Amino acid sequence: MINRRNFLKQAGSLTLGAAALPFLANAAAKPKAAGIQLYTVRKELEASVPNTLKKLAAYGYKELESARSAKGNYYGYSPKEFKKLVHDLGMNLRSGHVHIDKDWQKTVADAAETGQQYLVCSSLPSEGQTISNYQKVANQFNKAGEECKKAGLIFGYHNHEYEFEKVEGKVLYDLLLAETDPNLVKWELDLGWVVASGFDPIDYFTRYPNRFPLWHLKDMKKSEPVSTEFGKGSLNIARLFQNADKSGLKYYFVEQEEYAGDPMDSVKHNIDYLNKLKV
Repeated sequence: MINRRNFLKQAGSLTLGAAALPFLANAAAKPKAAGIQLYTVRKELEASVPNTLKKLAAYGYKELESARSAKGNYYGYSPKEFKKLVHDLGMNLRSGHVHIDKDWQKTVADAAETGQQYLVCSSLPSEGQTISNYQKVANQFNKAGEECKKAGLIFGYHNHEYEFEKVEGKVLYDLLLAETDPNLVKWELDLGWVVASGFDPIDYFTRYPNRFPLWHLKDMKKSEPVSTEFGKGSLNIARLFQNADKSGLKYYFVEQEEYAGDPMDSVKHNIDYLNKLKV
């Protein structure tokens, strides 16, 4: 497994170059509205959900992806209450990070009540870096996809770094892709973790077209697998959006997990960076 302290150096080939920036203007498949994964501002939400969302809306974030918190999937609000709060600010809840656990049926019902489109499993539901476990997980995902489809939702899975380990010469993430039904299981590609693992997201877009409607747009430091502000790391944002049509991209969510200063300053920097690129 890739240790967060032992960053793979292969990411250097994907470093963002200034010469690539103008190409973004031609990325027609790129969604116009910026999204954010709310785990990015987890501490701010603990302090005040309304105030934090108001600031995000003022910065220009329009699409939201929730994350499970100590107060539940909707930060202490009921699904209907959270839906109203978001909509009153001119924002949309598009997706949510959840677990497949004993409360799964309620999780699906609550998500349907919010009107969101995607329900994303945020981490592997069972431990074990083995082919047999990943085959088991693929079956779980297909079943979850069926249950979400019946509720009017689209099921997805969000990667970290460990799925890109090789077992018996096979990349475990590729095994999940091969053994899940494309009509039932979609994928939220965390671009920062893919690059940090030494892989190229565009290779996945090419080999598995239209299977990645959601992205986590996360930049990582060049020296270690720690997230940073856009333009300071190894993520070639321009090149990725040039290939968004292959991905089947519908929504992207800015995510940053670590900060050198105030998280809200980083959040504003990231959307300002995208706006300057005329995306």
